[in-house]
Amino acid sequence: MRRPTPINNEKVLNEDDFIVSKTDLKGRIIYGNKIFIKISGYEENELLGAPHSILRHPDMPKIVFKLLWERIQNKQEIFAYVKNLCKDGSFYWVFANVTVTTDPQGNPRDYHSVRRKPSARALDVIKPLYAQLIEEERRGGMEASGRLLNKILEEKGVSYDELILGLQQ
Repeated sequence: MRRPTPINNEKVLNEDDFIVSKTDLKGRIIYGNKIFIKISGYEENELLGAPHSILRHPDMPKIVFKLLWERIQNKQEIFAYVKNLCKDGSFYWVFANVTVTTDPQGNPRDYHSVRRKPSARALDVIKPLYAQLIEEERRGGMEASGRLLNKILEEKGVSYDELILGLQQ
């Protein structure tokens, strides 16, 4: 499937909207609720089986997804602000919580993500932060972007989780 060309058209979630999706262990979509399908602009049959990265907007720093995959592969939840790309090139921001679902033996079965509207305060911080990380990534790769993120967190005296969760309150 051809990746859409981003356009400057933002879709905004309602306060009470919750986007829910599940992926298999390789990141392929196995479930999406109606809000997810509607806002993405894809048909359900286009999403099911597709890699969740089909929604990855080029304004998203790769380091955020690296953190996400590290956490969930270690059976830890993660919260993140994500700018997603719609089929028509529009975009939408979400505050995402991603967790691993395990079988009775504790083995990972799939990944579950619940997303909602991010606070305006959070986006006021996240948009310029992500722009800095993307710029650093362009200059020195994902490792450089990761070093910059760690430096910023250290300067603020907070962990990644403290920063992300604190912005949504």
